[in-house]
Amino acid sequence: MSRSAPKGAQWELAAIVAELRDVRSRWRDRRRRDLDAHEFPSRDIVRDIIVQLRGALFPLRLGPADLRRDGEDFYVGRALDAALHELVAQVRLELSSQRRNEGSAVDAQAIAGQADEIVATFARALPSLRELLDTDVEAAYRGDPAARSVDEVLLCYPGVLALINHRLAHRLYALGVPLIARIVAELAHSETGIDIHPGARIGGSFFIDHGTGVVIGETAQIGERVRIYQAVTLGAKRFETGSDGALQKGQARHPIVEDDVVIYAGATILGRVTIGQGSTIGGNVWLTRSVPPGSQVTQARSQQESADGAVT
Repeated sequence: MSRSAPKGAQWELAAIVAELRDVRSRWRDRRRRDLDAHEFPSRDIVRDIIVQLRGALFPLRLGPADLRRDGEDFYVGRALDAALHELVAQVRLELSSQRRNEGSAVDAQAIAGQADEIVATFARALPSLRELLDTDVEAAYRGDPAARSVDEVLLCYPGVLALINHRLAHRLYALGVPLIARIVAELAHSETGIDIHPGARIGGSFFIDHGTGVVIGETAQIGERVRIYQAVTLGAKRFETGSDGALQKGQARHPIVEDDVVIYAGATILGRVTIGQGSTIGGNVWLTRSVPPGSQVTQARSQQESADGAVT
């Protein structure tokens, strides 16, 4: 026997709605905000944009199931046109929000022109981004004996999915729309468990094997042909504060990983340290110092150095 739907009066909806309005008003008053509409980029729309861009970058693998090769260009053009028009609207929202936060006047015409320029620059970068992603896909295929084909890598590997989002997000971050870039990064984080800040600079042929729990901070720099495994953290050791006690933003605080480095599962590397070219960092190592090129750092060796009084 079906039950009748509860009436709104049972939940005291009018009172709850009024209390929520009061809470919002207090929040906005404290921050001197006077919002009249949804004035920020939409996570749902950005998700749709990224799905379209993935399809445009890899049409026969990440595009529609019924797509054939003779229709690739038509599909790519249509997907890009839709995605880029949507992106322009989201960029305008972010630029307007930036102006309000700065206390500046919102000049709609100037913002529209700037948004068009940003998205046009982003669009022109897509071919080079595709070439860079090809190196990541090939690195994953070469680096995993379980991989049977590059198609399997692209369709199935969370590290590759996270890198597609990151390459797109990093370009948007560099073009001055960090909120949209962060949304793109967090969409990948939600899908894969891999958390890469869009500010991180990552070279080609990068392979994240398995990937769950990987964290790469905003100012991290990663060279060419680097391979890392699950649960690796490239994080900050400490956070500098100003005279008012507030955290200082934008300072270089994450590791530099040079070319041809391998970092095994569970390793944690903190602070603005440098991992020299060709080094291998073993599983579960906790490292807060730089190591020279060609180093082999294991958990046992790291613990011994700590006991001997070395700075770790």
